[in-house]
Amino acid sequence: MSGRLRVPFGDLARQAAELDPEVTDALARVARSGWYILGHEVTAFEAEFAAFCGAEACVGVASGAEALYLALTALDVGPGDEVITVANACVYQVAAIVQTGARPVFVDIDPATHTLDPALLEAAITPRTRVLLPVHLYGRAADMAAIWSIARLYDLQVVEDAAQAHGARYPGPDAGTLVGGGASAICCFSFYPSKNLGALGDGGALTTRDPDLAARLRRLRMYGWGEKYIAVEAGGRNSRLDELQAAVLRVKLRRLAAWNQARRERAAWYRELLAGLPLHLPADDPGHVYHLFVVECDTRDALRRHLLEAGIGCDVHYPVPAHLQPAYAAAAQRQGALPHTERAATRVLSLPLFPELTRAEVEEVARTVRAFFG
Repeated sequence: MSGRLRVPFGDLARQAAELDPEVTDALARVARSGWYILGHEVTAFEAEFAAFCGAEACVGVASGAEALYLALTALDVGPGDEVITVANACVYQVAAIVQTGARPVFVDIDPATHTLDPALLEAAITPRTRVLLPVHLYGRAADMAAIWSIARLYDLQVVEDAAQAHGARYPGPDAGTLVGGGASAICCFSFYPSKNLGALGDGGALTTRDPDLAARLRRLRMYGWGEKYIAVEAGGRNSRLDELQAAVLRVKLRRLAAWNQARRERAAWYRELLAGLPLHLPADDPGHVYHLFVVECDTRDALRRHLLEAGIGCDVHYPVPAHLQPAYAAAAQRQGALPHTERAATRVLSLPLFPELTRAEVEEVARTVRAFFG
């Protein structure tokens, strides 16, 4: 191992060093202001992020998970209702559905994209279905044109989970539209530090084209207040993006497009250097923002051990589908079998990818992968 280049799975310190003067100034500005909750920084970030996405409004909240819960609550989802989603993401969207009292209904994924397969939606819709909740996984947008078409046909609402898709673009006829600015009722974002647009702690937001929904979301994020100390919405909670995080996100938002382009470049390096191996590589999708670079391999666990032993960071996103997890197996309902979801869970492996990753580091990862296959 001596002399070999070790490659971290992620390295937020590199980004922090680059941004240090601007972030320090932003934090000091908030500290000096004497206003730390729902002030100028949050208002300004909401306007800037809405403009970035092409949405009418943005509402900052405490986390991406909170965004999902508040989105469903604002659409009056509750006990007896069903929400159709996928099982191959982390369980945050499933937790939000269950918290409302509704039931998650899982459909399988398209094996080529790892996102919800629209061809399976109609068979899953029942009189209790209220919302379609696709997940834009790994930085790739789901087939929203097909999903919106089905939603309109059955008079359903659409809530998007875009926690991993800041700056991604919809495929197909909506290829010019950024995620968060489309025809869905609400789009939900997370600003967890490792996201393409990450805060220095937890944070989240919702975007919408409906000003009435935006107003309701603002009430729900703060106890359901219509005015100070007067609650007009049941189900409200304390879920606010704070001024410090908003100030940091304003600094980072100005660089998001460049960072996403850097991610695409590194994905292209991987495709070049890993070509010809028995790996399934992500397609060269111009709308993809590569929150993660996820390959598939029949010998995933052995490859992962090999990489970790060589000092190469890697991870599995995600090892256990939601419908097989103890907390949700009883609450959830499957529309038939989920063979592609379950197969992917045994094969997916995320390789290092972040904007500051060097060409030499990508080459070292590729050399180590090639060595595994001999």
